[in-house]
Amino acid sequence: MANKTFSDTNFTTQVKSLLTRIYGRSQLADSVLERGIDYYEKQPFVQHKLDALNKNIQKISALESTDRTKQQLIKLEREKRTYQEELRFERNERHQHLLLLCEEIINLCEGDSFTESNRKSAQLLGTIQLISPTQGNKVAISNEQFKPLYKSVLCLRLLDRLCIDNQIVEPYIKLALGDVTPEKYATFSQDSPKEYQAFVKKVKIPLVMSAILQDIGNNHPESLAILCGRDNKQNQHRTLAIDDRKALLQINYRETVKYLVEGIGTSIYIGNSKTDRDKYNTLEHKKLLFIKHLIKNAVNPKDGIGNLLKVPQIYSSIVLSTKDSYNYKLLPKVYSALNQNAERGACSQIVVDSLAKITGHFPQGYGVTYVPYEQDINDRYEYAVVSQLYPELPEHPICRTATRNLAFIGHGQEIEIKKSNNLYFTDTAKGFSTISKERLNEILELLVSNYNERKKLDLLPRCWQPGEFFTKNVHQKLWNK
Repeated sequence: MANKTFSDTNFTTQVKSLLTRIYGRSQLADSVLERGIDYYEKQPFVQHKLDALNKNIQKISALESTDRTKQQLIKLEREKRTYQEELRFERNERHQHLLLLCEEIINLCEGDSFTESNRKSAQLLGTIQLISPTQGNKVAISNEQFKPLYKSVLCLRLLDRLCIDNQIVEPYIKLALGDVTPEKYATFSQDSPKEYQAFVKKVKIPLVMSAILQDIGNNHPESLAILCGRDNKQNQHRTLAIDDRKALLQINYRETVKYLVEGIGTSIYIGNSKTDRDKYNTLEHKKLLFIKHLIKNAVNPKDGIGNLLKVPQIYSSIVLSTKDSYNYKLLPKVYSALNQNAERGACSQIVVDSLAKITGHFPQGYGVTYVPYEQDINDRYEYAVVSQLYPELPEHPICRTATRNLAFIGHGQEIEIKKSNNLYFTDTAKGFSTISKERLNEILELLVSNYNERKKLDLLPRCWQPGEFFTKNVHQKLWNK
């Protein structure tokens, strides 16, 4: 019988399944990533077959018209139409697969209210962080796989924030919003459910699609030749030379757009009404153009709509870094890097500040060590996990306590951890340094499972890594009300 203690909750199981179906690898080879790779690998053969058919059609057409040449021409044109229909069917199947995933993501991180959407998004972001390895040789591979989903959720919440703050000037989004004012946006889904669902279809699903597909071009053979080397033996997560980096960015953009237009395309209308079909096709075409517009503008967004994709992309690439320099302890410095990008003109400072308002400086699922608030307690610290978005102050994360009196607990309380109590901050840690080494060793002995692990830790840890804690079913319920 399976050990229920270490089994995942339904939510964690669903998140892991999503991560596999988006950018994972499996025997079925049916993730978004694997479908993209398959498309790129087959493209030369597809193009060769189409070129051959066109060449033969031109050749027969140039001959003298006889019954035989007419029959040959009819046969070739039928073969070409059949092949194009097969390609169209494959494209539509890829589109529907991606569409269903995007709908699932939105259902998983959005609720019946603005507050509930933020709670569910915090749970999804936190779960991704908590199941991500933070040490060892699997960090880069896992983070590469997890980033598209993580980025998608950030994009959705950032869109909400920008709409509320009246920072949206993009005509396509403004048109989709209709008469919904910034003041009314937070209750949009409750006040006008039908119109809100139309907004989801026109704006939110294309936004998630763009987040998932943004770097699919890095899996084109030309990109992989740069990343992995011609001999396929290079570490693809190494720091690239400037010329290679520029070449990769160009290939990624070109092949991502090509895959979006020719590999995903628009959804096929099913029905018999010409009027409905024309209306459907027009809407689908506009959605495709919007995705293309987002991806294109994210390359150099300045103050434009591309920031909606670019800023979450930078945030995700730091929190879920694939670089050798990845250091869990430094994750709360993510906005130092984002602000530097804004100063260089690589993204908008306004949008960076908007995201900071949502996430605060401590990523969801991050392990915080803090000094308890009780006045008479100054001889211990406790563990907590960042569990909610929208902290009052970016340096004051909203957390669920993971320990009480130096013992792990299944259902902690939700608290705001102030800077003066958070051992991440140097001044707080200095104030706690009067505790004896013997006492600090006693605490570590209670909170850490084995001696070898303890030896690697700082005597006074500025943070903790809750990955092992999260493997227990009861500890995966941090977001329960």
